[in-house]
Formats: sequence, structure tokens, C-alpha cells
Amino acid sequence: MTHTRTYQTPAIIIKKTKLGEADRILTMYSPTLGKFQGIAKAVRKPKSKLSGHLEMLTYAQVTLVHGKTIDTIIGGQTINSFLSLRNDLDLISCALYMAEILFQFVPEETVDQGLFTLLLSSLECLPFAKDRNQLLRYFEMHLLQGVGYRPELSNCVFCRRELAPITNAFAPSAGGVLCPSCIKLGKHYAYAVSWDCLGVMLFLQEGDLESVLATPIETTVINEIERLIRSYVRHLLEKEIKSIAWLNSLKQNDCCH
Repeated sequence: MTHTRTYQTPAIIIKKTKLGEADRILTMYSPTLGKFQGIAKAVRKPKSKLSGHLEMLTYAQVTLVHGKTIDTIIGGQTINSFLSLRNDLDLISCALYMAEILFQFVPEETVDQGLFTLLLSSLECLPFAKDRNQLLRYFEMHLLQGVGYRPELSNCVFCRRELAPITNAFAPSAGGVLCPSCIKLGKHYAYAVSWDCLGVMLFLQEGDLESVLATPIETTVINEIERLIRSYVRHLLEKEIKSIAWLNSLKQNDCCH
């Protein structure tokens, strides 16, 4: 059976790396191929016809040629450039964070239509979201679920009893919440989690994007969830997400004004 040498796929550019004087290796996320790489030759030259279609976070129809070690991108047509994101520092920092955390968690060539839809719909909704942090927390919860790290939030991870409406504790190394009795066992480092916070985390975990964005959530609760999810992500990856530093600096600037 012969395979065609060229192929096409819609994909979102989630990472780009310089190669040599004018080339780039692009990491893309596709609904049919998952996370994969391609080399864009001479794309950094001023006269490159492809460069505008292969910018970071662009959603494009990409044409590639099979290679021995890495495929070569020979064509690209923009589907959505997300221009409104590029003209706003806060928006682009959120978008880059979503791309980076997805890049870190998703294995190569693992196809997941749900995760692709999550990324695409989140990028599309980002400019219109009343609370961008709320959207980011939704994205994190559903990404973790999609890659097999859904935190247990309804029952104690150890004793399996249903959690009572009191202050419990979130233990990243246990993969979810511990009741006060199991916290005392001292087997895992845990962060206090309020009952309100736990309820909102469950809502983010179970809800759809439209419902989540339409529901006002207190800033203090969203901030509490952010701290817990970041501790969980840091535990799972054994490192920080680089773009978090940029997100934090923009937040501090907002607070100063």
C-alpha cells in the first residue's frame, strides 16, 4: 500500500523553536494528529510567504511533506489568527499559558479531539471572557481531566468517605482532597481548601465553558483555586510553567494601577 508523500491537517501552533539562520521547528496541535512537529524552512526570512500563516497561536490549515526524521511544512493557510489576542498583553499572556501547559502535558501524536476543541474554544472565548482567570481555571481543570489527572474532589482520596462541608485539604501528591481525619495521618503535604472553593472546583470540573463563563465567581475563590491547581501542576510536571512568571508580573502591574 502506497502512502501519499504530502498531507494536510488543521492545527494550532503551540510552540516555535529557531533552527539555523532562517528555519523554525514548529510544534502544532491537530484534531487528527495530536501534538506533532514540522520544520518550516526559510520562514524567518523577511520575504517568506509562509511566515504570516505560521505565527505562534495561529490556527491554520497546514500542508506537509513526509521526511525521514521530521516532516517539512510546505504550505499554510490561516483559519484564525486570533488577532485580538495579539494586540493585548494580558490576553496573549493567557493564551501562551494555555499553549504551554497543553504542550507540557500532552504526549506526542496522541490524538484527542476533546483537548483540541478545549484549546480552540478557550482561545476563541478569551477576548470576550469577563473574567480571564475564571477561563484559565476551567481550561486547567478540563486539561487535567483530558490527560488522566482529574483530581478527586467529592470523596476523600484515602478513606473514600464523602467530604463534609467543612475545611478539608488538597494534597497534590495524593491526587485530590483529604478529609481532616486523613490529613492527620501526615502522609501527604496538603493545602487547606474551603468548602466554597471545593464547590466551585467541582463546578469547573463538571460544567461546560458557556455555563462557567456566564456564572460570576468571587475573586478570592478563583485565586484560591489558582494556588491549588498550580501546586498540583507543579507536582505533576516537577517544574513550574514558564509563562506563569509573565502572568504574575502582569497581575502585579494591574494591582499597582
